[in-house]
Parts: sequence; C-alpha cells; structure tokens
Amino acid sequence: MNELVTSFFEYLEQVRKLSANTLQSYRRDINEFVGYLRSRRFASFAGVDGELINTYIAKLEAEGKGKSTVTRNLAALRTFFKYLLQNGVVKSLPFSGVKVEKAQKKLPNILTNEEIELFLSQPDTGDLIGRRDRAMLELLYATGLRVSELVGLDLADLNLSLGFVTCGDGGKERIIPLYSIAVKYLTEYVLHVRGVLAESDGESALFLNVNGQRLTRQGFWKIIKKYQAQAKIEKPITPHSFRHSFAAHLLENGADLKSIQEMLGHSDISSTQIYSQVVKNKFKDVYNKYHPRAGA
Repeated sequence: MNELVTSFFEYLEQVRKLSANTLQSYRRDINEFVGYLRSRRFASFAGVDGELINTYIAKLEAEGKGKSTVTRNLAALRTFFKYLLQNGVVKSLPFSGVKVEKAQKKLPNILTNEEIELFLSQPDTGDLIGRRDRAMLELLYATGLRVSELVGLDLADLNLSLGFVTCGDGGKERIIPLYSIAVKYLTEYVLHVRGVLAESDGESALFLNVNGQRLTRQGFWKIIKKYQAQAKIEKPITPHSFRHSFAAHLLENGADLKSIQEMLGHSDISSTQIYSQVVKNKFKDVYNKYHPRAGA
C-alpha cells in the first residue's frame, strides 16, 4: 500500500501539479485513511467497499470532525480511488451508497474599496520596511495571489517595464497584469530597498525579511495583523481577504468570470462563481437599504 500511496502523491505533484498546500491536505487525509485500514487489518485497497467508507466517515464524525472536513476527506478518497482504478489496482470505485451532506459553502469575507485604501495607506513609506510592505500589499491586491505564491516569488518573476508578474510553473503558470500604482511601489522597492535588505547578491527571492532572507508565510501574516490593528478595521482580515477582494471588485466593475478564473489560477470555474453570489448579495443589500419601496 505504501508504494501506491507514494506513486499517487507523485502523480498529484508531477502530473496534476497541485500546490504545496493542497498536496499537504491530500497527504494528511490519505495517510489517515491508510492508518484506519491497517487498524482493520486490510492488506490492500481491493477490499474497500461502500460500507467500509461509510464506517470510516462515521468514525470521523464521532471524532468531532466538521462537515467540511469530512467532505474534504471523501473528496480526497474519491480522487485516490479514481487513480487506483485507472492503474488497475481496483476494479470499481467503492462509493456505492456513500453520501455525505455537504457543508454550506461560506461566502468569502470581502473588504470594501474604502477598507482596501485605508489598509494600503498604513505602511510608513519613509522607512525601508514600510516601503517593502506597501509594495507587497499593492502587489497582493493587484494580482489576487495566494500568500504562498506571493512569498514564493523571485525577482525574475517581476517584469516592471511591461507591468506584469509571472506566477506558478509548468502547466499552471499564469501571467497577471499590474496596475500603475503597484508598478510604482514595486519599482521603488526593487531599486532602493531590496538591495539594502539582501544578505547576498545571489538571493533570488523578491520579498526579503530584515535578515535578508525570503519572507515566510508566517512573517507576512504578522504584517497583515500589524496593519489591521493600525487601521482599526474590526472585520476578520487574512492574506486571503485580499485575494477575495481582488476577485469581487473585478466582478463588480464588469470583468468576466473566465478572466478572473485564469488570473486566480482556479482549475474549476465553480470555485470562481462564488464571487458572483457575493456581488449579488451586496447589490441586494444596497437595494433593500436605499430603494424607497423596498421596506414597504
């Protein structure tokens, strides 16, 4: 079983080209299931059926796992067994009679245009770190990058003369344009700040910490919390809030879903369609608040 699991993860990484975070999630869910099979003395995947899957789901629920976690586990198992079926390890998919009530999809938290402007104005651009932070925040809102993608950028990924950034690799690579203000702050950072922070001339990372090394996800998270406190914005804000706001604001201003999907790097348009619901809800709230007969 170990060899099959290892080859599955290699398939996800090399063929499906999933992100590091998604791979970690698959690895956790599949390894937990394999541990369960071993506790039931299963020596292969061929004997797994719908009854056993249902028993496993009941176990997860008994452990207090939420609907979204159980649904994610089941999705991972479906992908895994499709891989096993394609490779002749199992003769059929073991999901007959398996059904999990899907968790209600939570709408993403969106910052208003005013909140974005307030947040972006928080870094003190009179010092090196403030100028770095303003460049990062402008880039994040300009592109809708995931935080892992942001901190993973290299200097070579940035094309300031043409105004775009390249993100990802291989078949998942995408090119995202930058608005002029983002180009301005990024140019100032690259020309006047990055070289001062860099520990060595050979450092490839675009965004560096005070030690001259690549900024980490955790480091960027602290930056977000710092400026949220300064701005006194009380709604929950994470690095992903900028990604959600990027998509929703584009949609509000007339961008089509397909273009937004490509810029976000969503493999499935359904992941992008949730922003349509966010925008519809916003317009409905405005209508109910301001139409003279809405409350009649």
